[in-house]
Amino acid sequence: MATEAEFRKAVEDVRSAKSASQAQLLGLYASFKQATDGNVKGKQPSRLQIRNRAKYDAWAKLKGMSKEAARANYIKIANAILNRAKL
Repeated sequence: MATEAEFRKAVEDVRSAKSASQAQLLGLYASFKQATDGNVKGKQPSRLQIRNRAKYDAWAKLKGMSKEAARANYIKIANAILNRAKL
């Protein structure tokens, strides 16, 4: 599993990435929220709030995932983005 230090480094590194797909960005968001806040909270936004609903839904898919697994998932997505950016 990923350590807190590895997770924080990946968070900092991925901020400079310019080429990430929407799916990767949602994955990063959901993994970050799961790693820092745990399971999704609150009501699902309405369908008219497209962006907020997509973020909520991505986070809700990770419900039950441990914080350690979410950190590892975040690092995996961040590495995929950063490796693609180097090409």
